[in-house]
Amino acid sequence: MSQQPPVRNKISITHLRDMKANGERIACLTAYDATFGRVLDEAGVEVILVGDSLGMVMQGHDSTLPVTVSDMIYHSANVRRGVDRAMLMTDMPYMSYAQPEQALSTAARIMSEGRAQMVKLEGGGWVADTVRLLTERGIPVCGHLGLQPQSIHRLGGYRVQGRDTESARQIREDARVLADAGAVMLLLECVPRSLAAEITHALSIPVIGIGAGSDCDGQILVLHDMLGIGFSHRFTRDFMQGGRSITEAIERYARAVKSREFPAHEHGFD
Repeated sequence: MSQQPPVRNKISITHLRDMKANGERIACLTAYDATFGRVLDEAGVEVILVGDSLGMVMQGHDSTLPVTVSDMIYHSANVRRGVDRAMLMTDMPYMSYAQPEQALSTAARIMSEGRAQMVKLEGGGWVADTVRLLTERGIPVCGHLGLQPQSIHRLGGYRVQGRDTESARQIREDARVLADAGAVMLLLECVPRSLAAEITHALSIPVIGIGAGSDCDGQILVLHDMLGIGFSHRFTRDFMQGGRSITEAIERYARAVKSREFPAHEHGFD
């Protein structure tokens, strides 16, 4: 008698909360098409982000700003076709959520046409009303604090955020406000590891880091960076080195996150 393959439960928000509560690390990566969506899903990645980073790694722009809602819907729907188990999260692109009602329309399209299960938006307290509105309408939201690529011109470049007392206080406060507004997850990008650890321990929702140290509940990288064919940053690691295939590299990444081997100290900021 042939054996049936093991049943893999679909990842839900409740599952992610339970992982945080149990101290299990959450592995996240970006994807932009069905093939990589399937590979990440089978490798055990819990959250797949269709990021507006596609503007840089797929479209060749020098920032995420030119990416449109239609771009996000197209790539999100493609990834969805390859994913069975992982949770699919999709970015809301630049100026698509400037007002709460606009955000609701954008998120509804991303969820229905792009088949996402969660949307991610950048911003602090000023998006709290938007997060509250989307949450009340049944749309799960992930906040994004620290380095916010859509605000790159205001920030003056791709720089670590929260190093001085006032900016650290603001990020800390924004994290609390977003969680209170109903955000079900938070992404911290390029903030000091000590600040990320403090926020992670203070919030009941999962906190995912990129360049935010090892104390976050999970980690995310841009897929192409992790494969050594994208941008090289201090917080990235080339998992293709010493590997035999892309699939093996992705599996190594997922294991490294879960075992807390990655990120190491050198991948974070003081």
